Amino acid sequence: MFGEYKDLNDFKEKSGYTIDGVWYPRVTKIVTIKAKPALYRYYAEAASFRAAQESTEQSAREGTMIHEAVEALLLGKDHEIPPEVAPAVAAFREFWSRNNIQVTPDTVERRIVNYDHRYAGTVDAIALIGGQLGVLDIKTSQSIYRDYCLQTSAYMDALKGQFRNLATRWILRIDQIQRCERCGAVRRVKGGREKVRVDWKNGRAAMMRACAHSWGPLIGEIELQEFPYWQNDFQAFLGAKRLWEWENDAWLKKAGYL
Repeated sequence: MFGEYKDLNDFKEKSGYTIDGVWYPRVTKIVTIKAKPALYRYYAEAASFRAAQESTEQSAREGTMIHEAVEALLLGKDHEIPPEVAPAVAAFREFWSRNNIQVTPDTVERRIVNYDHRYAGTVDAIALIGGQLGVLDIKTSQSIYRDYCLQTSAYMDALKGQFRNLATRWILRIDQIQRCERCGAVRRVKGGREKVRVDWKNGRAAMMRACAHSWGPLIGEIELQEFPYWQNDFQAFLGAKRLWEWENDAWLKKAGYL
């Protein structure tokens, strides 16, 4: 356990935030304690552990580029859009305008702290969508995973006292894909790893799998899902937090947290 971090400062920097002189564990670090079967399968299928790590790191860099560009757009700032993520950012810009989603600068990348349960985090945005105010979390994954509900429920509980009309939460997924111009299959390349999705409905899978694909241009893909009922997810988050504390109790004692 101690081998993961160089020293106490390294642990504190990588695992939390210091707010008003008090250190709190970070939400996104806490939720890493939960098993991720899809990630394990990906590592198992990779050519090597090192190759999987390099692909994961590249994918994270691409995701960061999208996040930084989107954050600049939300804040009305000029930002050079890296060409490799331009289709995703363009799709977000069009989606944002068409759906009249509203944010204010002080609710973008907002730092939160829950003093009762002792954790901190950074919310992508607090947005007004369809007349409802809620937490908006932006992801660049290939799907919306249930695990995200742990993270967003922690934000909801921390913010409920500050925003009395906070009603819901959304996951906004931003991605890039190509479509086959012959069969309609979808190709996704992220982190240097190619994945092709076929339509298993209507008996088209066999035809798509046999197709000599002709991929169209790279286009952005946007998906928005609402998750209004967060209390049960928050209880699961607290369970994950307790397990994370157990796993890291030696560091947390050194930090004066336990």
